[in-house]
Amino acid sequence: MDRLMSLLAFAVLLGFLGILGYFVPSPDLLAVIGLTVGLVGFDMYRSAWHKKD
Repeated sequence: MDRLMSLLAFAVLLGFLGILGYFVPSPDLLAVIGLTVGLVGFDMYRSAWHKKD
């Protein structure tokens, strides 16, 4: 269930950031969006998908 909720939250975040990046295509903003998606993806992997010790 945690994995499903994390995927749903990630999809919602990607949708929001995708709309923002589409309507405001500033290179600096796109770099921040890319960094944000990368950090959130890494955190999601470590929190919900990584095997716990």
